[in-house]
Amino acid sequence: MSTVRIQVSACALSATVNHLRYRPNYAVSTSSFNNHFSIKPLKVSMSSAPPSEPLEVAVKASLTTPNKIGDCPFSQRVLLTLEEKHLPYEPKLVDLRNKPEWFLEISPEGKVPVINFDGKWVADSDLITQTLEEKYPSPPLVTPPEKATAGSKIFSTFIGFLKSKDPNDGTEQALLNELSSFNDYLKENGPFINGKDISAADLSLGPKLYHLEIALGHYKKWTVPDSLTFLKSYLKEIFSRESFINTRAQPEDVIEGWRPKVEG
Repeated sequence: MSTVRIQVSACALSATVNHLRYRPNYAVSTSSFNNHFSIKPLKVSMSSAPPSEPLEVAVKASLTTPNKIGDCPFSQRVLLTLEEKHLPYEPKLVDLRNKPEWFLEISPEGKVPVINFDGKWVADSDLITQTLEEKYPSPPLVTPPEKATAGSKIFSTFIGFLKSKDPNDGTEQALLNELSSFNDYLKENGPFINGKDISAADLSLGPKLYHLEIALGHYKKWTVPDSLTFLKSYLKEIFSRESFINTRAQPEDVIEGWRPKVEG
């Protein structure tokens, strides 16, 4: 098991975004990584103080470089939330090509991210970020429901265009339509999705846009049009945040991560 210990500095988008949808909190309960599991309601207690010990979070490991975070945008979403909330955390890097036994014991479906809340391992980035907001409400990152779906169709249209072998199948135009719509939204509501302050919706969408920029640049020689000025400013603002720099995947990992979908 690869472990990278991080004490967070003072830096503190399936394609459907469910930033604020409430779902009952359930977690896998495990003791010393044994094989006995039970499904229990996850009791959440609000706290303004950070945890006394770093929160353990299992995330994808780099495909190209030892002891580096990999290219999962959902894992980065969770790490971004931890960073923006100034919470200490300890990543457990998981090689998803050769999943270790300890990981399958805490994540039987073999998926990341998974985080340890008070001895209970919790999966799914929606549930994890919702629980972090409930347990550690300051600083608040909630996106109002009427704004939470802004840009939510970009990721699926990006994947469609990336996988496309037919330049005339409309997938590029579908992506351009979604990016233009989001650019217009930012013009009226920006610089972030919820206005002047970053929120959960940005932390979900940002990693997906990072993948879009790198993967399309490499495999399609395609870039976001300069005419989408508000979107371009948004990308610059998100990608330059210290929290993003601390948690982003290496470009070569993003490229390798998407290779099976492009060439498979």
